[in-house]
Amino acid sequence: MAEISTQHLERKLNARHLNMIAIGGSIGTGLFLASGSTIANAGPGGALLAYALIGVMIYFLMTSLGELATHYPSSGAFFTYGSKYVDESFGFALGWNYWYNWAITVAFELVAVQFIMKFWFPDVAGVVWSVIFLAVIFAINALSVKGFGEAEFYFSLVKVVAIIAFIVLGIFMIFNIMTTDIAQLKHNWTYLDAPFAGGLQAMIGVAMIAGFSFQGTEMVGVAAGESENPEKTIPLAIKQIFWRILLFYIVCIFIIGTLISYKDPMLLAAAETNNVALSPFTLLYEKAGLAFAAGVMNAVILTAVLSAGNSGMYSSTRMLWSMASEGRAPKIFAKLDHRGVPMNALYATAAIAALCTLTYFISEKDVYFWLLNMSGMCGFIVWLGIAVSHYRFRKAYILQGNDLNQLRYRAKLFPFGPLFAFALCLFITLGQNYQAFVGETIDWKGIVATYITIPLFLAVWLGYKYKNKTKVISYQDMDVQPLKLTKD
Repeated sequence: MAEISTQHLERKLNARHLNMIAIGGSIGTGLFLASGSTIANAGPGGALLAYALIGVMIYFLMTSLGELATHYPSSGAFFTYGSKYVDESFGFALGWNYWYNWAITVAFELVAVQFIMKFWFPDVAGVVWSVIFLAVIFAINALSVKGFGEAEFYFSLVKVVAIIAFIVLGIFMIFNIMTTDIAQLKHNWTYLDAPFAGGLQAMIGVAMIAGFSFQGTEMVGVAAGESENPEKTIPLAIKQIFWRILLFYIVCIFIIGTLISYKDPMLLAAAETNNVALSPFTLLYEKAGLAFAAGVMNAVILTAVLSAGNSGMYSSTRMLWSMASEGRAPKIFAKLDHRGVPMNALYATAAIAALCTLTYFISEKDVYFWLLNMSGMCGFIVWLGIAVSHYRFRKAYILQGNDLNQLRYRAKLFPFGPLFAFALCLFITLGQNYQAFVGETIDWKGIVATYITIPLFLAVWLGYKYKNKTKVISYQDMDVQPLKLTKD
C-alpha cells in the first residue's frame, strides 16, 4: 500500500459556502432546460409527483450523509465511508467512481457552454469557448479553498436570484390570470389527460431526469473536510440545501405547468435542440412581454453551467486527493501546495475535463449526450453507496453499545430512510434507459453509453477485492469512533 500522507486540507469553508457549493452543483441546465421536457412528457402533475418522490429520496440520502459527515468529516466522504463501514474494496471503487463522475460532468458542462455561446457568437468554433472556460474554472480552483468558496458563492447567487425573480414573475402572472379568467389558469391542469400525460411510463422517465437534476447535493459531504465547524455547519447546510433545492424545482415546475401548456412543442424542443431561446424560463418571460428574455436567460444559464462545472472540479479534485492521502491512489496526488490546494489532483481532473475538446473531431451533440449518459449513472452509484454505508454504520454503532444521543447529528426514520432511498435509487439506476430494451430493435449503442459505468464499477470493486483479499467488515469489528477535529 502506498504511503499515507500527513498533510491536511485547511478548514476554511463555512455554512454559507457549503450551501452554495451544493446548490451550484445541483441547479443547472437540468432546471433551466430539462424542466420543460419533463412537463411535456409527463404533464404538470406527473412532473411534480416525480420530482417530489425523488425529493423524498434525496432527503433521506442527505440526512444519512449528514450523520456520516458530522461524525467523521472527510473530503474522502463516500470513499472513506464505504471503506470504513462496508468493505475496503467497495470504498475504493466508490472513490474512483465519484472522481470520474464529476470530472466527466465538468467536461459535459463545458460542452454545454458551446451551445450557449453560439447564441452570441455563432461563427466561433465551440471548442474555443470550452477551452477558455476550462481555464477559468481551473484558475478558480487553483485559489485557496476560501477563495474558491467565495467565487462559488457569487456564481451560485446569480442563478438563485434569477430563479427567485422567475418565481415572483410567475406568481404575479398566475394571480393576474385568476383575476381575469380563472378558467385559463385551470386549463393546463385539466385539459384531457394533462395532469399525468403519458401515464406511469412517462413518470418513470421523468424520475430519472429528476434524479440527474438533483445530483450535486451530496457535494456537502466532500466539502465537510474543509468546513470550519462541521458538527454545526453540516447539519445546518443539509437542511437548508434540501429545502431550497426542492422548493426551487417544485415551485418552478408548478409555475411552468400552470402557465404553459404541456402540449406546447417548445417545451420538448428546448431539451432536444439545446436552444436557450426555447427554455421554459424564456418562454414565460416572453409571455410577460419581456423581449430581452432570451439574452438574459442565456447569461443566467451560462453562469449556472460554470457554477456546476466549478463545483464539480472542486469535488472531484478533493476526492482524488483524499484517496491518494490514504494510499488508494498514486501518492503524487496527495501533495498540497503552500495554500493547501491539491494542485496535482487538480491537473489530473482538468485533463479528464478536457474531453470537452472532442467536439473538434466529433459532433457537439454526440459528445454532449455521450458525456451526459456516462456521468448520470455514476451519480446514482454514489447515492447507493451513501445509503449502504449509513445503514451499516448505524447498525454497528448500536450493536457496539454506543449512545445515539452522542451522535453530532442523527438521521431521522432509521432504518426506513436509507432502505427506501436504496430501493428507489436501485430502481432508477437499472431503469435509466429502459427504452433501449423495449423498441422493435435493441438499442445497443444506447445501452452501452448508459450502463457502461456499472460493469466498470463492478470490475474496479471486485478486482481490488480479489487482489487485496478484502472482506466485508463485520459490525463488531467496525471502527465507529468519531473523528477528532484539530484546529489549523
